[in-house]
Amino acid sequence: MFVDSHCHLNYLEDPIGAIDRARERGVNECLCIGVDQPAIEEVLTFAADYEHIWASVGEHPGSCSGDAGWVTDYMHRPKVVALGEMGLDYHYVEDPAAQAQQRKTFSQQLALADEHNFPVIVHTRAAQADTIALIRDFPGVIGVLHCFTESWELASAAIDLGYYVSISGIVTFKNAANVREVALQIPQERLLIETDAPYLAPTPNRGKKNEPAFVTDTAAFLAELRGVELQSLAQSTRDNFFRLFKRAC
Repeated sequence: MFVDSHCHLNYLEDPIGAIDRARERGVNECLCIGVDQPAIEEVLTFAADYEHIWASVGEHPGSCSGDAGWVTDYMHRPKVVALGEMGLDYHYVEDPAAQAQQRKTFSQQLALADEHNFPVIVHTRAAQADTIALIRDFPGVIGVLHCFTESWELASAAIDLGYYVSISGIVTFKNAANVREVALQIPQERLLIETDAPYLAPTPNRGKKNEPAFVTDTAAFLAELRGVELQSLAQSTRDNFFRLFKRAC
C-alpha cells in the first residue's frame, strides 16, 4: 500500500529487520538513496537483493567534490531509477567557493539526467534562489524536492516545472508549521511521502532511529491534515512514485 520514496537503508543498524517491519505495516516498496561514491555499492546491493527496493545514485551537496563524473559508472546498473541525492545546502556553508562547488556538482548531475532521461532527487536547504535557477536551466528534467522544509514559493516553482514534492516526518514536528502549510497546498498528483531513514522519525516515534515502517505515521498525519482518507493518500502517493520513477515499473 505505501511506498517510502526516500530512505538510506545502508545507514540503519538492522536494515534487514527494518525491511521486514516495513512490510508488516504495509510498506512494500522503497527507494534507497545514494549520496556519495564510497557507499554506493551498499545501496546497489539492497536493490539487487530485494525485489521491491530500488536505488538512486548521486552526490549529495554535503559531500560534493566538484566533479560527479563517477555517477556515470553506476547510473545504468540494474534497478537504478533516479539520479541523486543532489542539490544545494547553504545552511552551514557560507563560503562562496564551497557554494560554487555545490552548484557545479548539481549542474553536472542535472546535465546527466537531461542527457540520459533520468528523474532527479533534489536536496535543497537555505538555497532557494539558486535551486530554482538551476532546475530552470534544465527544463527537460523532472524529479522530486525531497524532505521539503522550504517555502511555498520554491515548491510552487518546482511544481510548475513538473517536479514532485516529498514530505517527511518533519511535518509532524511541533515547530514545523511552515512544512504543514506547504503540505496543504501540494496538489495530490505531485505529493510523495518519505522517511529519510534513519533520520527525522515522525511522531509518535520521536527519539527513535527512523525506518521505512514509520512512513505510515507520516501518511496518517498528512491524511488528517489534508482531510482525505488514509487509503486514498497511500494510493495516490504510490501512483505518483511510479509515475515519476518509471524505471521502477
